[in-house]
Amino acid sequence: QVQLVESGGGLVQAGGSLRLSCAASGTIFSINAMGWYRQAPGKQRELVASITRGGTTNYADSVKGRFTVSRDNAKNTMFLQMNSLKPEDTAVYYCNAAVITYDALNRPYGDDYWGQGTQVTVSS
Repeated sequence: QVQLVESGGGLVQAGGSLRLSCAASGTIFSINAMGWYRQAPGKQRELVASITRGGTTNYADSVKGRFTVSRDNAKNTMFLQMNSLKPEDTAVYYCNAAVITYDALNRPYGDDYWGQGTQVTVSS
C-alpha cells in the first residue's frame, strides 16, 4: 500500500505565500514523476506543476514565475512553494505520484497514486 499525504494548505491574503508538502509512505521502491494538481469549484482538475525524479520541472502558464516545485527523493517528499498568490489560485490542491511498488509476491509494478487534497483559499 502507498499513501500520499498533503499538508500546508490554508487561508492567505492575495500576495501572500504558502508552502505545500506531499509525503509518500508505504511499500515504495522508487517514485518517478510527481505532480501537483488543483481543482476549483465547478472546474476540471488541472496540472499545476510536475517534477521528474531527476529534477526536471514543468509549470502551468498561470503559475510560472510564482510557484516552485521541488522534491527530496531520499524522503519521498515533494513541495510546492507558492508566492504572489491570487484569488484565482483558490482550489483544492492534490499531490500525484508515479510509484514503483511491490505486490504480495514481491514483484515490482508501477501505479499512480493521489493524495486526499488540501484546500488553498486566497482572499482578495
